Amino acid sequence: MRVLFCLLFFWALPAFAQTAAPSANPALDDRAREIAQSLRCVVCQNQSIDESDAPLAQDMRKLVRRRLEAGDSNEDVINYMRDKYGDFVLLKPPVQSNTFLLWALPFLLLLGGLFWFIRVGKRPS
Repeated sequence: MRVLFCLLFFWALPAFAQTAAPSANPALDDRAREIAQSLRCVVCQNQSIDESDAPLAQDMRKLVRRRLEAGDSNEDVINYMRDKYGDFVLLKPPVQSNTFLLWALPFLLLLGGLFWFIRVGKRPS
């Protein structure tokens, strides 16, 4: 009987989890979510801080929210996070001299493969 009780207790435990309290400012929530979707979780690295459940992502979401409540614009918040964590925090990194290879490499590989395919295709069998 105890085992059954324990199983039922642990099965129902997620129902008692805390959820975010409804905000008095839904427009601010939308702005915070929009910003959070454009920032990378530095722990997960392939998720936005909006999607991530990592504790650092939660702290980053709170920081975004605090900056918005302080009156910062969306761009000010993104620039603040970029200054704090570097360009890596952006899900879409800007084209700069240090990221040019990141942006150009797929096209260079495609052109190289196309050139090789044409060259090999012209050879007599």
